[in-house]
Amino acid sequence: MAEEKELRYDPATIEPKWQARWAADPGMYAAEPHSCGKPKYYVLEMLPYPSGALHMGHVRNYSIGDALARHMWMRGYNVMHPMGWDAFGLPAENAALKNNTPPREWTLANIAAMKRQFERLGMGFDWATEVTTCFPDYYKWNQWFFLRMYEKGLAYRKKSKVNWCPDCATVLANEQVIDGRCWRHEDTIVEQRDLVQWFLRITAYAQELLDGLDKLHGWPEKVRTMQRNWIGRSEGTEVDFFLQEGIDEGLAKKEKGEGETRIRVFTTRVDTIFGATSLQLAPEHALVTSLAANDAGLREQVAKLLEEQKKARESGDIGEIEKHGIPTGRFAINPYSGELVPIWVANYVLSDYGTGAIMSVPGHDARDFEFAKKYAIPVRRVIAPADPHAEEPELPWTSEDGVLVNSGEFNGLSCSQAQKKLQEIASSKGFGEATVTFRLKDWGVSRQRYWGTPIPMIHCERDGIVPVPDEQLPVLLPEQIEITQQGGSPLSRVADFVNVTCPKCGGAARRETDTMDTFVDSSWYFYRYIDAKNASAPFGSEAAQYWFPIDQYIGGVEHAILHLIYSRFWTKMMRDLGMITNDEPVERLFTQGMVIKDGAKMSKSKGNVVSPDDMVARYGADSARMYALFAAPPDRDLDWQEDGVAGVSRFLGRVWRIVTKYAPVCRTAANDQSKTQDDGAVAKKLLRKLHQTTAKITLDFEGRWHFNTCVAAIMELVNEIQAADAQLAAGEVSAPVIHELLETLVLLLAPFAPYLAAELWEELGGDGAVLRQAWPKSDPSLAKEDEIEIPVQINGKLVSVVRVPAGSDAKVIEATALADDKVKARIAGKSIAKTIVVPGRAVNLVLHPSDKDPSPGTPVVK
Repeated sequence: MAEEKELRYDPATIEPKWQARWAADPGMYAAEPHSCGKPKYYVLEMLPYPSGALHMGHVRNYSIGDALARHMWMRGYNVMHPMGWDAFGLPAENAALKNNTPPREWTLANIAAMKRQFERLGMGFDWATEVTTCFPDYYKWNQWFFLRMYEKGLAYRKKSKVNWCPDCATVLANEQVIDGRCWRHEDTIVEQRDLVQWFLRITAYAQELLDGLDKLHGWPEKVRTMQRNWIGRSEGTEVDFFLQEGIDEGLAKKEKGEGETRIRVFTTRVDTIFGATSLQLAPEHALVTSLAANDAGLREQVAKLLEEQKKARESGDIGEIEKHGIPTGRFAINPYSGELVPIWVANYVLSDYGTGAIMSVPGHDARDFEFAKKYAIPVRRVIAPADPHAEEPELPWTSEDGVLVNSGEFNGLSCSQAQKKLQEIASSKGFGEATVTFRLKDWGVSRQRYWGTPIPMIHCERDGIVPVPDEQLPVLLPEQIEITQQGGSPLSRVADFVNVTCPKCGGAARRETDTMDTFVDSSWYFYRYIDAKNASAPFGSEAAQYWFPIDQYIGGVEHAILHLIYSRFWTKMMRDLGMITNDEPVERLFTQGMVIKDGAKMSKSKGNVVSPDDMVARYGADSARMYALFAAPPDRDLDWQEDGVAGVSRFLGRVWRIVTKYAPVCRTAANDQSKTQDDGAVAKKLLRKLHQTTAKITLDFEGRWHFNTCVAAIMELVNEIQAADAQLAAGEVSAPVIHELLETLVLLLAPFAPYLAAELWEELGGDGAVLRQAWPKSDPSLAKEDEIEIPVQINGKLVSVVRVPAGSDAKVIEATALADDKVKARIAGKSIAKTIVVPGRAVNLVLHPSDKDPSPGTPVVK
């Protein structure tokens, strides 16, 4: 009989012991050389912003990735599992204002604190590859990339209307405005301002970004749909309407480059152009500005439309704006029909979408119809059902499944035929062309902040904009600086930073004082991990060729538009620089659910965070981690309950007790070469459950990632082992079987509770680190059930369930079903027309129609 240890499970003793051992082994979590011969596996969780402390929402995300990394190590893969810090950003400047702490000092203190938390949680990161984006050895390469993009025309500067957050006191990219509010300050309405800004030409890759989504089979469809919608491809036609002076005169002026006599519109429905009864221009359209220059009344009315548009943009509901317009008194000529159409200015037309002008076809567009009804603009039908006998549909009729009417020589053409024909005419006569537009806009990367990467450009009065030479990189941030939220970038007030010699002419010049959007930092950081100490390049191409694409990326769905679309663009840009060969950075993406507490997402700003430090102190790191994986499927939201952590802790205590109780038996059996298969019924039952559990967990890691059911399966296995405790203690189960049971249990537990698994592995006398052990394999012959349950139906209704030996043929199953008392009672006095047996699944007895079953059972869902 095994000796029972009178020791309790004490994570406060066990976990620091193993934390110290792992820290003393720098190769513990390090990837092996590319030549190791093992298949590679790059698993990565999105890097955190060092805000001060981790909370349990973070723990859930990193526990998912760490469990996967540990499993893949045990499966024999060469695993890359790094960690770093998205260290630039606004909160550091806010802390400087609030606490009078320099951003660098605040950031590095937070990094140190969070790193201690990660280490205490037992996360298996290779800290030798750590990346900190606020260090010059990282942001130097942000600047290097910017210069390469500038050389290729992908980085440029222009004046534009930008999103301005009053709380951030800086510009936001379009993707950082959520429902008219700042992505960081959910209650702050974003304003519109005109500023000269730096942009990255992400639109140059719009089509490729869209097409690439079809190849990302390992990404959630929700994320791919969000990106498709954001890219927003529209196929249509650009058409020139001409001012009333005439088409021929307008074309002649256009050829000579004289005047602005044309109004170019973009439409996806050029087939409806004969139904255009007005043009609407954006309040900021160049023609409107020209007309209003000499018309004070028009100028005043346009200003009102602009103010309405600004308020609608800031509130995030521009699509729902109450539509207002004003007639200019001018007319344009429809180039197809020659008809004069009035020119209006409308508040719902945006200057930065399409051409800033639309043709209004109220008969076939709901928005145009609403505007026309409001201002008594004519409504004309130009599309009708193809069937001449069909009832005329009520206007506006927006279907494209029809034919043209009231459209001159094009009458009778289908919509698609007319679109093609009209495009050909526009192209041949020089007043339009088929075109594609995108909702995606170029990425505005200028920020009027201090704590970010300085943009490596110089402003020279003689030579204009001059790039900083590569040999002068990095352009360093000054460390001692006064942080305010007034007067533009804080860097503009640092003379030693601003005043510089022009590298081209040698004269006095000024540095660019805007810094880069911090999403630049996170667009390529995962490439730096693979070659983090490289001083001569962002990373080596050979390393990138080996490790990319990332095999598994893990993070929140809130990054679907911002980070994930930017990183895809950055990868394509680097490919075109010849640095890499992969088109996409990530093969598989997993978006985990949120941790909810008090009805809201756990976050510092909501004041509802739970510190992992508290959970570790009370229950241990393994319990905190395992609860985060057990409480809900990883892709679903988790409703935080501390009682659940306590329950997991109690379970781990049971594992501790059962393994340590029989550890002496296992150590003895480790050298016993006899087979583990035992003839006893208890042993067979335990081995069956063990191999079923192994098969289930292995399958879950390979596909569904239902780690909650993995943990539940381990719990069921432990329950069965404990239920057989008396038989184990009495020697009814052989030592080799006990050894296999407990050794495999510990290995299955290792990805989820690494501290306890390491301790119990040592307790069992295992050689080497548990992380380096081979993942257990399930033996199908041992996992197979002796008996299985077969539902029996009569006329499709469930009446009973019978048990038969596993693998029974149809005759045995049918005989067993017919011998069942419930079945016999139901078919007494009746004749069976047909017996359907699906081996291993079900039996269905079909009675003759004249024989009715007086007591139908419950339908079975097959």
